[in-house]
Amino acid sequence: MDLSLEEKNNYQAELLRNRLAKRYKHLRKWAKRVGTDAYRLYDRDIPEIPLLIDLYGSAVSGALYERPYEKDPAEEELWLETMKQVIAETLELPLDQIFIKQRRRLRQRDEGTVQYQKIDTKAIIRQVHEGGLTFQVNLSDYLDTGLFLDHRKTRSLAREQAKGRRVLNLFCYTGSFSVYAAQGGALQVDSVDLSNTYLDWARINHSLNNIQCQNVDVEAFTSAPYQPHKNLLIRADALRFLREAVKNHITWDLIILDPPTFSNSKKMTETLDIRRDYKELVELCLSLLAKDGILLFSTNARSFRFESEYFHQHYPQISIKDITKATADEDFRDRKVRQCFILSK
Repeated sequence: MDLSLEEKNNYQAELLRNRLAKRYKHLRKWAKRVGTDAYRLYDRDIPEIPLLIDLYGSAVSGALYERPYEKDPAEEELWLETMKQVIAETLELPLDQIFIKQRRRLRQRDEGTVQYQKIDTKAIIRQVHEGGLTFQVNLSDYLDTGLFLDHRKTRSLAREQAKGRRVLNLFCYTGSFSVYAAQGGALQVDSVDLSNTYLDWARINHSLNNIQCQNVDVEAFTSAPYQPHKNLLIRADALRFLREAVKNHITWDLIILDPPTFSNSKKMTETLDIRRDYKELVELCLSLLAKDGILLFSTNARSFRFESEYFHQHYPQISIKDITKATADEDFRDRKVRQCFILSK
């Protein structure tokens, strides 16, 4: 006998409740031990419940994935309200602290604009903690909150490697890698992004951790004699920035390259497709590495294959290590969300 809509919703609600309770019981102990209050609880664990659920302190930011079939909007809204109620009850949070956004399937032609596109103006701002540091997150206005949880261990690795080194953070977004590197004792950290919004956010994250930083004009940075400053925020098209840095013989000891999968921003001179362009990006970064330098490269592009044999052939002095599994933290185990590599000179 077919279940009614209410019976089906209640059945799925209990499935979600049981799964969420189990994950929360396990992960909250781990999170307290490692010193974070922001972590992933659920990501389509049950196929018929296509939700993403991340805990940020005393609130949840999540998403409803696009379904592979049409569903009546009124039925979907009722279903989502039922699931939000379950999330609130299971995590013992107020219902008004559960923020679930609509995540439609990314397509190559608009993939770059979707990831950071503003979808609301509520500005539900919170501060979360990780690795002894504090970061600002926006739980309401973007699909991404400003802190990529799957890079927690990668950020920690960057901090370990940054001491006494000159660091370049490309596509820096809200500057979390930069904050980690600065706190880890980097001689300097140069953070590059094309968005004023995210550079302003990066400045806030530096300030929250008592790290001074300074905005600098990209033309002055790449054309004038290089004058290092402790922490610089540079508004620039990353690809153009790299080419200019090569011309001006600027080098860094640690380069962090975590680009978007696709970007067609009107501010850019070229469209970026990481599957097509990663070799040029990586090669430019290798050209900018000082002796004994390290390139930390990561991507969450689907169906991406890093051609190690190509780089071994053209750069025999470079060693390559796949650190994808080593940098997957407890809340992302067995979840294929990104790939990560270290290239050492």
